[in-house]
Amino acid sequence: MSLTYLEAIREAQYEALRRDPRVFIYGQDIGEFGGAFKATKRLSAEFPGRVLDSPISEDAMVGMAIGAAVEGSRPIVEMQFADFSSVGFNQIVNQAATLYWRTNVPCPIVIRLPSGGTPGSGPFHSQSMESIYAHYPGLVILTPATVEDAYHLLLDAVELEDPVVFCEHKFLYYHLKADALPTSTLPIGKARIARPGRHATVVAYSAMVHESIRAAEELQQDGYQIEVVDMRSVKPIDTGTILASVARTGRLLCVGESFPWGGVTAEVISRVVADGFHLLDAPPQRLNSKDTPIPYHPNLWRAHRPTAASIVAELRKLLKF
Repeated sequence: MSLTYLEAIREAQYEALRRDPRVFIYGQDIGEFGGAFKATKRLSAEFPGRVLDSPISEDAMVGMAIGAAVEGSRPIVEMQFADFSSVGFNQIVNQAATLYWRTNVPCPIVIRLPSGGTPGSGPFHSQSMESIYAHYPGLVILTPATVEDAYHLLLDAVELEDPVVFCEHKFLYYHLKADALPTSTLPIGKARIARPGRHATVVAYSAMVHESIRAAEELQQDGYQIEVVDMRSVKPIDTGTILASVARTGRLLCVGESFPWGGVTAEVISRVVADGFHLLDAPPQRLNSKDTPIPYHPNLWRAHRPTAASIVAELRKLLKF
């Protein structure tokens, strides 16, 4: 038996609905249709009245979920694409993120964002929004890179009292499989050493973890051992695990699929420079997508985002310093 990344998300939602009658799922076409990617397939039949189709209004979807959470429910909101969450931006950052701090009332909602690029999806269906939401206090931002984390982090997110933005990567939906789900996992906020090494550290998250591992495997042929750190959660950031890795290797490359201006990779480097400057043997570097809208053509899209080849190229420059 094997399980895909998408099936793990569906199984996590099934388990959340089974465990807690306060949980419900809300989104566009997620009922009988099963959602744009079938992440809720068959759930409406198994949990009648708790997998609900919404109007085409992300603003209204998040607003309704916040109100339900205030009244004791634990809603999961599905955005068809992460890009569309910008329509509900006000509700997410001005209402959900601030609710506890304004009123002492928790806001336990999970907003699932099908994130990142796939070939041919273009500028409106490919964006990575984690950097934008991580800017705002009060939000937890999760970026699972494995089937196991897609399942366990989502279940853990539903149990949190804080609002969670769950950035699941569309490219991993069908490309990533696991033989079975582990019974235990790391907690939210704890990074994972995805591949040990001693010559350089790559800090990555979501789909970029796999591109970074492929890059590390290529450089191994030249005798380099590259350590890959999977952040798992971009907010909170596990600075301790990142610094410990840099202490072992002396070199840092941070890789993200989002746009380069500001963002998660800049935050990681800022923290390492501030708290671990003495650990560095070379200036820390970062690699993001190009600073342009995301292209439609698959060849342009592949040139736009970081890949194993571009990560190898950056690492070779870093290793020569």
